[in-house]
This record gives sequence, C-alpha cells and structure tokens, in this order.
Amino acid sequence: MERPNRFVAHILIDKDELVVHVKNTGRCRELLVKGARVLLEESNNPVRKTKYSLVAVYKNDMLVNMDSQIPNAVAAEALAKGMIPEIGIPDYIKREYTYGKSRFDIYYEKDGKKGFIEVKGVTLENDGIVSFPDAPTQRGRKHLEELIKAKNEGYMAWILFVVQMKGIRLFRPNSGHDPEFAKLLAKAQKAGVGILAYDCIVTETSIVLDEKVPIEIE
Repeated sequence: MERPNRFVAHILIDKDELVVHVKNTGRCRELLVKGARVLLEESNNPVRKTKYSLVAVYKNDMLVNMDSQIPNAVAAEALAKGMIPEIGIPDYIKREYTYGKSRFDIYYEKDGKKGFIEVKGVTLENDGIVSFPDAPTQRGRKHLEELIKAKNEGYMAWILFVVQMKGIRLFRPNSGHDPEFAKLLAKAQKAGVGILAYDCIVTETSIVLDEKVPIEIE
C-alpha cells in the first residue's frame, strides 16, 4: 500500500500493482499503511483513469469506511427514521442548504422550527478514542462559526460527528492537529449548538448509524 497523493493509492492484488482512486482526501495515515486490507468499488465510467475506488479499510479486525460522501447520506437516513432521538423525526429534510457563507449538510424543519445539521465523518482512532479533524480544517472552523451565528439567530443548530466504525468509547476534538477547531467547538457548545457523535455498523456492503458516543470537550 502506497499513497503518493491525496487522490490515489497503489495496492497489490495477487501481486499485481493497481492504482485506485481514494474516496477520502483526509490524511488517513493511520489507516492507509503498508499491508492494510482494503475494499474496492468498481466504477462503471469507461473514461475514468482508475477502474476502482478505495472505499473502506480494515484496521486490525475493525472495518472503517473511507468514502467521505457516505456520512451525509447515513446521517440523513438516520434522521428520517428517527434514529437520532436528540433531534427527533423532522417534518421536512433537505440535503445541502446554503446559509450565510457556508453550505450545511442538512436543513430540517420540526414543530414549526428550522434547523441545520453539519455532518463530519470521523476515521481517526487510537485505543478506542476517536478525534476530529485529522488535519487542520479551515472549512470546519467556518462551519462552526456559521452554526453559532445560526443559533444566535433562532435556528436549531447541530454538529454531528459520524464515527465510521464500531468499538469506540470516546470522542474528542483533535486539539493537537487543529487547536482553533477545538476552541470553536467549545465555544459552539456554550452558545447552545448541539454536539453529537454516533458510531456506525460498517460491513462490506452497508453502513448504518448506530450508538451514541460520549463526547469530551475541554
């Protein structure tokens, strides 16, 4: 396993080297390591440079989703089914909604009130503790600032960390990689922005939101 840049990885299949697209531009250095077992998704696009996309990786015996587009869909599906009791079942859900200078992942309406949910996929894990982000994220900081603004203007506002694996005991913001994000997350919590973390049941063919993960914010 080699990853020469954010977009591709070199893997071995039956001793043949194959270049595949990586559906996650994060660093993922603790996942995409030499000898790691990965799952591939075949593309039907005949003009693509790479025939396969890397969508998941085994970390020891734990399967971790790597497709960065999946958490938003998982969150929207769980929300519609009432699997996030802190929010409940909305009367209306819309994916991708522009507010201010940001585009939030989910806009919803419930009991005459309007709200936003920003979804963040989490793959960085160490000894049962997961963290976000795995690299400095200006976009993530801007989302937190906009969520605080929305809350102050009367909207319901949430940030949902979708942990793309099981076997997790705690979520923490990654103050080592992005101390400003960690500070803004604490500020958002004080401003009334809801902060949630849920793990997922990940199989080779599916991923579903599952249990709430305890959160520790400094």
